[in-house]
Amino acid sequence: MDEVSILRNPPVTDAELNALFAAAWPAHGPREFQAILHHSLAYLCAMRAGRLVGFVNLAWDGGGHAFLLDPTVHPDFQRRGIGTWLLRECIVLARDRGVEWLHVDFEPGLAPFYRAAGFRPTEAGLIRLRSGPDI
Repeated sequence: MDEVSILRNPPVTDAELNALFAAAWPAHGPREFQAILHHSLAYLCAMRAGRLVGFVNLAWDGGGHAFLLDPTVHPDFQRRGIGTWLLRECIVLARDRGVEWLHVDFEPGLAPFYRAAGFRPTEAGLIRLRSGPDI
């Protein structure tokens, strides 16, 4: 896969993450990630020749529930299986760490991607607590 490797909890800077997110998400604004990563069950980075090309955060409640947050692949590397690889590695990692339920929220257009990985639709509630673009 073009010499891409998946690393668990590697050193990654806010600058690297912000560059990846800015390329993949047009509305992204710079933010700090380190405190978030510190509290995560784990996070995975897809790297190619020292460059961050993919990321996913495996957040958790400290018990039986974990949450996939911010799954992102750089647009230059999409449609090569990197997102699926990141997702599968998170599923294995969560299972190995004793997680019972793995949650993910996604936009409707991504439903086939998540269904193919074994996620099934559920009802959930959501409320925006700060102003911003509509969901």
